[in-house]
Formats: sequence, C-alpha cells, structure tokens
Amino acid sequence: MIRALLVDDEQPARDRLRLLLAEVEDVEIVGEADDGERAMEQIAALRPTVVFLDIQMPGCTGMEVAASLPEPRPHIVFCTAYDEYAVDAFELHAVDYLLKPVSRARLQKALDRVRRGAPSEEGMDRAGRAGAPTRFLARKGTAYRVVPAREVLCFVSENGLTKLQAAGDHYWMSPTLNDLEVRLDARHFFRVSRAAIVNLDAVRQVVPNETGGGELTLRDGSRVQVSRRRFRELTDRLGGVS
Repeated sequence: MIRALLVDDEQPARDRLRLLLAEVEDVEIVGEADDGERAMEQIAALRPTVVFLDIQMPGCTGMEVAASLPEPRPHIVFCTAYDEYAVDAFELHAVDYLLKPVSRARLQKALDRVRRGAPSEEGMDRAGRAGAPTRFLARKGTAYRVVPAREVLCFVSENGLTKLQAAGDHYWMSPTLNDLEVRLDARHFFRVSRAAIVNLDAVRQVVPNETGGGELTLRDGSRVQVSRRRFRELTDRLGGVS
C-alpha cells in the first residue's frame, strides 16, 4: 500500500488530488498539510511512502522542505503550476514533477514511478539547477523555524547532524555540510574547515595561528577554527579576491 501525504497551501489543489488518488486501489491518503512546517511534522509522524509536494508555499518552499528531510526519506512528487522551477538532486531525488492541474494520466505515471522507485525523465527534463536557497528550514526541539540566509552565522557539523547557528540561537538540519556546500551562494558562504561553513558577511575578525590556520570571530562573538588549507583562500575572499 502506498501511503500518501498531500502538501499544498491551496485547499482546491488538495481536494483535486485527493479525489484522483481515491480512484487508485493501492493508495491510502494518510494526511494533509498546508505549509512547510506542518509538512515536516506530518512526515516525521506519519512516515508516508510518498509526499505530493507543492513548491510555492508560505514560510518555506517545497524544495526547502525536501532538502530538510532526514533519511530514510519518502518519495517526493512535486506538484506545481510553474514549469520553470528546477528540481535538483541536493534537495530531492524526486520521482516526478507534475504540473497543475494534475491529470489522471500523469498522476498514474507518477504512481508507477513511486512503485518502482524510479525518477521521471519527463519531470527531470524540466528541472534545471535550482538557485541558491534564500532560507532554511531547521528544527528547534519539536518545532521548525524558517531561517533567512542573511541571519545564518555558520553551519557546523556535530554528532552526525548539521547545526545552523543564528544570532542568539541554534537549530538542527539533516543535510550534511557537503550537501550544503554545493548549494550555498559562494559569494556569501565559505567552508573554513571540514566541520564548518561560515557566512562571510558575519565575520568580524580573523586571527592567524602558528600552524598556518587561524580562528575567526563572528558578529555574535562566537569563534570558529579555520584550517591551514583554507586560511589563505578565506583571507582572499574577505579581501574581495575571488
């Protein structure tokens, strides 16, 4: 049985998808959500097989929701009215990308791919590379917060999770630093070591050490170690040399 979660901020869109899925014998709708934060809570609680996920939603986009999902993650089928939105492997591993209004024929193809676990060539052909994320969905306790990229001070790897450090608080994310590094805006974020990526706009001081590396101080006073291999490039970047 395919356990489906419907995520869309528009009730009519969820209603249509629910009616179409009700015609499919091996699909059970286990829940619905109308925003990204609720979707994350539902995914964690219900463990759906597939999430039919809108892209444009209040608070955070469907892509940001998909990027925040821990392993093992459900299959993702994006449902959107906009064919220009890209689907990229960092954020999803989507099996399909459906344009609204979703037709029975395309929905059936998407479900076939969910059963096989195979991505849609048609959907992925529409997908280019998504732009660098402008906000992140991160967990604090049992709740999720949307953190604008400009508020991020750094990302730090701790105990297999990624800590997002913002002014005065921190949050937790599932994507690894390697995942983040390839998607972040390189004009503003820089990996200073295997364990940390910093927002260059948040750096207030850099102090070298005798090993060739150094330590930087962020605008909230927190300190981050810089590896010897990365120190020269960091100072070049801070000085405007790309």
